[in-house]
Amino acid sequence: MTQRPGHEQFTAPTHPTQRRYEALRAYHVEGVSAQQIADRLGYTRASVETLVRDFRKGRLGELTELFASARPGPKRQPKKDAARERVIELRRQRHGIEEIVEVLGREGTPLSRTAVWEILSEAGLSRMPQPAASPKPGPAPQRLAAEKVRVLSDADWPTHGSMQTQHAGLFLLLPELVGFDLPGLVKAAGWPSTSQLPAINSVLSLMALKLSGRRRRSHVQSVVHDPALGLLAGLNALPKTWHLSTYSYRTNRTQQLAFFGALQPRLKEAGLLGEQGLNLDFHTIMSYGQDTVLDKNYVPRRSQRTRSVLTFIAQDGQKHTIIYANAELTARQQSGEVIEFCRFYEKTHGELPKLLVFDQKLTTQQHLAELDELGVGFITLRQRSPRLIATLEQLPASAWTKTRLDRSGKHKTASYHETPVTLAGRTLRQIAVNGLGREQATLIITNQQSTVKQLIERYGQRWGIENQLAEQIRAFHLDSLASQVPLAVDFDIALTILADITYRRFAHGLHTAYHNKTPDTIRDYLIDASGELRFTPNNIEVALRRRTHTPALLDAGYQDRRITVPWWNGRTLSYSFPAR
Repeated sequence: MTQRPGHEQFTAPTHPTQRRYEALRAYHVEGVSAQQIADRLGYTRASVETLVRDFRKGRLGELTELFASARPGPKRQPKKDAARERVIELRRQRHGIEEIVEVLGREGTPLSRTAVWEILSEAGLSRMPQPAASPKPGPAPQRLAAEKVRVLSDADWPTHGSMQTQHAGLFLLLPELVGFDLPGLVKAAGWPSTSQLPAINSVLSLMALKLSGRRRRSHVQSVVHDPALGLLAGLNALPKTWHLSTYSYRTNRTQQLAFFGALQPRLKEAGLLGEQGLNLDFHTIMSYGQDTVLDKNYVPRRSQRTRSVLTFIAQDGQKHTIIYANAELTARQQSGEVIEFCRFYEKTHGELPKLLVFDQKLTTQQHLAELDELGVGFITLRQRSPRLIATLEQLPASAWTKTRLDRSGKHKTASYHETPVTLAGRTLRQIAVNGLGREQATLIITNQQSTVKQLIERYGQRWGIENQLAEQIRAFHLDSLASQVPLAVDFDIALTILADITYRRFAHGLHTAYHNKTPDTIRDYLIDASGELRFTPNNIEVALRRRTHTPALLDAGYQDRRITVPWWNGRTLSYSFPAR
């Protein structure tokens, strides 16, 4: 049947209540199965079954309530209701909003200016005209012009004295940026310079905000008063919001790709790559704007498809280091990105990946066959169709083999049934596994010859990529992007990964107790520290105030460390920990 224009409002609804209605209607009227409804509307099969159960038990109320679109926020506003009559009375007595707020405060029913205006607006009453401003007694004081941001020359660097700073702990991360050869990474990436600032200083300014946990680039205003952050980047002060917000739009995907290529050998030298293959996943970064340039992708935390930036992530399976990302994907490119990543990996590592682990939504059966033909090992899942489930349920108990899994927590004993399967012309192993905490069997598809026990345990480690994404969202506000252009998000993610590996390298230089700490925990323990910068002609000494975790820095030898910072015109950095 030909669908008429506008059918998307009914075949792919975005409003949660309409999706629930369409799901229930399809189940009860059209006789569609729960799995088909889940595929059609972006649910899981379990969610559809729960929705049908709740509807039958009357937990959703009457059917018409599914269309109720309640106004967000509290349904009752006791403070406003208590003062409503008094506000209207005062307005009719020709009192302005400021006067009404003052009277309500004296009478014990205080309201904000916004709340008062909302009451007046609901009552159809306009604002009082503003009184004419009284003449000022004299000329307004002249506002000092902001100092122009510039790269510090030899003559500009302080050579004596000291400076108090609330961000002294950030200087602990400079050795890691030097160790990664940040100037070399910036040069390899080809990130652009501006007429005022070289690329390295712009990137360092953005990294200072990223490493300090600032939620957005516009939040530079909260730290711009601290000249120590400017010194960290080799500047007299941090650039303004405009520069930091627009710099990313000067970059392109080719430059981000060159950055990740130059990063690979540095990760290996730092011991941040292992030998247990790679975990792959997609992550959707929601857009909060109104522009329609972005595709609609499924956002799990919203349980709906909405405008967002789809990001491909590759993570080392052993060290949990994110080594690659691509936020410039369209829906059409999604399934083929795994092949593009293999080409990138072969170019930068000299060989194809030995093992890739991902879920069934990452790519298609045709691309699985292509991976197998290339000789790339993979472990993935297969979508459970009703026919497959029915076949497995008919198997006798003797067809299942038990195995004991080496992992903590529940579900240590599993049973499995293995059979060969042909997908897109390639013969692969299909392993159905029960006992992993799901009602139905998990279907593993692989071209590996490892034991079933090893395959189950290795796939379980893939959840590490989701845990680390949660860490980055929490520590570096990865989901706080409102950009409408994926290109800017792509650059921001590259800096987020650089910040994450900087924290990881820093933690690996400390006692083993800190190796698995998350970046936000490391920041709380050691980086969010105040102190003093002490200047001599060729050195900056960072005097950090002693705290609970300072012994970890002393054990790591920071009091004896002195490094040359390339973007400081040959000056060195050292540390001291004076007693209070």
